[in-house]
Amino acid sequence: MLPAMHRLTSPRDFSRVVKSGSRAGSSVLVVHEVLDGPRHGAETGAVLPGPARVGFVVSKTVGNAVVRNRVKRRLRHLCKEQWSTLPDGGMIVVRAMPGSANASYAELRVELSRCLSRAQKRAGSAR
Repeated sequence: MLPAMHRLTSPRDFSRVVKSGSRAGSSVLVVHEVLDGPRHGAETGAVLPGPARVGFVVSKTVGNAVVRNRVKRRLRHLCKEQWSTLPDGGMIVVRAMPGSANASYAELRVELSRCLSRAQKRAGSAR
């Protein structure tokens, strides 16, 4: 499980990322990313980037509850593996497509990595 500070939970944040974020997709995953602005430190007044936050969308089209939970667990673990590549202050939504139900862990790793790097390039060029 991801620590609470790294989870994207607010419906407003999900909507913002999906509507205004950069998008990169494949037949297995779609990644939306917004590079959030820095947050201000309360004590020092310094500008500090917040941690990257990630949310997952796995709909019923992916499969039954067992399949959806397996896909979510795999995606959470893969995001933890790639945490060092995620931008500070970024908000990311990973949406699983129906093909993710049949994808192996290794295939999900490759697709997530590829989609994250493409979304980050697009988000960086949009700034």
